[in-house]
Amino acid sequence: MNTLVTLITAGITFGTVLLYGTLGEILTEKSGSLNLGVEGIMYMGGAFGLAGAFYYEKAAGGIGNGPVAIVIAILAAFAAGALASAIYSFLTITLRTNQNVTGLALSIFGTGVGQFVGEFMRVSEGGYVALSNPLKEAFSATIWPDALIRIPILGPILFSHTIFFYLAIVLAIVMSLFLNRTRKGLYLRAVGESPSTSDAAGIDTTRYRYLATIIGGGISAIGGMVYIMTTAGCVWNHEGLAGVGWLAVALVIFCIWRPLNAIWGSVIFGAMMIMYLRVSLPFIPTEIYKILPYVVTVIVLIITSMRNSRDKQPPASLGLNYFREER
Repeated sequence: MNTLVTLITAGITFGTVLLYGTLGEILTEKSGSLNLGVEGIMYMGGAFGLAGAFYYEKAAGGIGNGPVAIVIAILAAFAAGALASAIYSFLTITLRTNQNVTGLALSIFGTGVGQFVGEFMRVSEGGYVALSNPLKEAFSATIWPDALIRIPILGPILFSHTIFFYLAIVLAIVMSLFLNRTRKGLYLRAVGESPSTSDAAGIDTTRYRYLATIIGGGISAIGGMVYIMTTAGCVWNHEGLAGVGWLAVALVIFCIWRPLNAIWGSVIFGAMMIMYLRVSLPFIPTEIYKILPYVVTVIVLIITSMRNSRDKQPPASLGLNYFREER
């Protein structure tokens, strides 16, 4: 039982990173834009989030305020992801370039920018960039009292996490309500399903695609920041985010484009990714554990395709550019 609790708790910790990346991509894909640059966006979010908190503390004379540092890191990461997604939006929506190629280019570009910013900080600061211990504690501490954490079984699973996990839960709920319970959410889903019909109905398809892609990219970038500031211990780690963005894209398919499904889906993916550290068997290579999320995604994709259920399919115009002249 202790092993299972530890696995679930660790799965939530790593799954929080995936949850942000997945929620951002769900919002993007609901508008019909297939942004495969999530990997690069999360790299940029991690680098710029760390840079924002680090230079804030430096400007404050080494005595930074924890909540302020958290807000600055979130805003810096969001801005970096939004800027990268704005470039993607301009190329694919305005210039109508191929979404797959542009997304792959953004993945490479964003990874390079993130690594450049991380290495620039390391070199300019004499080879080591990290926050002070008080600020590290602010990013890694839970918001609940110890009495709740000590509750058997449920305590560690529900109350031992950072504020970023609970913010992600709130974000998933709000996004689900927005997409399913509001008029603007309906318009956004309509644009993703049939931009020509939406355009004929007077919906500004360009505006909705731009906003969804830019905001979605900013949300995904926060996931990269969460990894650097929690799992990586507020120290730049250019290898830790490798593959996380692609895992988030796979998770979008696994949770069939539903924000609430992304909550438990991210925990499952997170647990599978770190399973080799908790319950590994000596005769199974580590690489087998690491590919489990992708294998499960393929299986889910096959099952949903065989069922041919419309509500479990991607938006009809996903990955397709809209040419108004062809309406």
